[in-house]
Amino acid sequence: MNWWLELIVVPVADVDVAKSFYSERVGFTVDVDHSAGEDFRVVQLSPQGSACSISLMRNPDSAGNLSGLHLVVTDADEAAKTLRDGGVTFDGPFHFDAGGQQDGPHPDRADYGTFLSFRDPDGNQWLVQEVRSRAGAQAPQSGGQAPGGE
Repeated sequence: MNWWLELIVVPVADVDVAKSFYSERVGFTVDVDHSAGEDFRVVQLSPQGSACSISLMRNPDSAGNLSGLHLVVTDADEAAKTLRDGGVTFDGPFHFDAGGQQDGPHPDRADYGTFLSFRDPDGNQWLVQEVRSRAGAQAPQSGGQAPGGE
């Protein structure tokens, strides 16, 4: 039996601010923005080429507590340019060696070796990890919709 991870809930204080950040500044695609009354709203976004989406959940008490999510890219330099062009503050590139975290890309640009990191407006943390061997590979596309999606 296969188990697919297709949706991660990201707690935010303001759904509109978070939607704008992820879609306009980071470049995620808005898959669903559906409301049913005043108290129910589903906003689902997907990173380009990803089979896994995020859903923004208004939860001011938990906003900013999410960390450790990884976005995999084939080119950390291109990812840095996208973040920079979107006005996103980020750290990196950096890599790890026996001495711990070091500035700059991995010296050999080895897969899984070069990182960037950024936080959304609520403080949720993302790592961007370079896997150059995936260049040209096709990731499965997100095709599902959130419950109540149109």
